Amino acid sequence: MKKILIIGGGGMLGQKLAQRIRNEQVFCSDVELTLFDQSFPPNGVVGTQIAGDIAAMGTAQDLAARRPDLVFHLAAIVSGQAETDFALGWDVNLMATWALLNALKVEHDASEGEYRPRFVFASSIAVFGAPFPDKIDDEFLSAPLTSYGAQKAVSELLITDFSRKGYIDGLSLRLPTLCVRPGKANAAASSFFSGIIREPLNGAEAILPVADTVRHWHASPRSAAQFLTHAADLDTRLLEGRHALNMPGISCTVAEQIEALRNVAGQEAVDRIKHVPDPAIEAIVKNWPRDFQTDRALNLGFRAESSFEEIIRIYLEDDLNF
Repeated sequence: MKKILIIGGGGMLGQKLAQRIRNEQVFCSDVELTLFDQSFPPNGVVGTQIAGDIAAMGTAQDLAARRPDLVFHLAAIVSGQAETDFALGWDVNLMATWALLNALKVEHDASEGEYRPRFVFASSIAVFGAPFPDKIDDEFLSAPLTSYGAQKAVSELLITDFSRKGYIDGLSLRLPTLCVRPGKANAAASSFFSGIIREPLNGAEAILPVADTVRHWHASPRSAAQFLTHAADLDTRLLEGRHALNMPGISCTVAEQIEALRNVAGQEAVDRIKHVPDPAIEAIVKNWPRDFQTDRALNLGFRAESSFEEIIRIYLEDDLNF
C-alpha cells in the first residue's frame, strides 16, 4: 500500500490532485490517501480528512508520524495576503515547512535511515524578480522581490538541503499561475487572470486591474496536477542536485487572453470585462516573470498546454461540464 499525504488537500489544487490520484490511479489501486487542510469542500474527494492548522504547534510532528511514502506540500498563504500580512506569510509559508521537514527528519533518524519519503513542494515563479530577460531559462538567478516569492525560495533551499542529506527525496516545482481557477476569487494578486475568464463564462462581470499589455505565464489546474504526479515518480538522480524545476506553460498578454475568450465564447463574454486600474496589484504584478524557456522540465517529461484557448476549454470541460 502506498501512503500519500496531501497538505493543502482541501484547496483547489489539492482537490484536483486527489481527484487525479483517485480517478486515474496514476500510482496504483492500493492507495491510502490522507488530506490535511483547515477545511474541505462538502462534496470533496474521498479520503481520510484531517482538519487543522499547518502552522500550529505539534501539527508537523503528527503528520510526519504517519510516515507517508509520498508528501505533496501545497499549503500556502497566497501572494497578495503574504504581502499584506507579513508575519502570517512567513509563519505558514516558511516556518511550517521548516517544522515539517524537521519532523520528517526525526522519523528518518528513528528508522535508522530506512524512512525517506518523496516530498513534492508546490513552489512558484514568484521566486524570480525583475529585471528579467525576454525568457527566463533554467540558469536564471532566483532573486524574488515579494515576501511570497522569498518564502517560496527559502523553502526550495531547505528542500534541496534536506534531500542532499538524505532525510527526504524532494523536488520543488515552480508552478505557473494556474488558470482558469474554478470557484470564487482568492486573495492572490494573480486572481484576476482567472477572474477575467471565469466570471464572463459564468455570466458575471469581471474586473481587470491592470493594462491588457501585461504578459504572464500560465498553465491549467489539470496540468498542475499532472506536474505533481509526474514529479512523484521522477528519478531524482536526473536532477543532478538541482531540486527546483521551472514548470512549462503558456506566455500571453491579457489582451491575448481576452482574444482567446472571444474565440471560445464570443463578444458578449468579453463585454463583461471592466478595466478598473488597481495600483497595488499593478505594483506586485510588474515584479513577476513573463515568459520561460523550460528545457529541463520538458526533457524530464513535464508537459503543459499549447495555447490559452486550450486552457479555457479545459476549464469548460473540467469545471463547467461543457
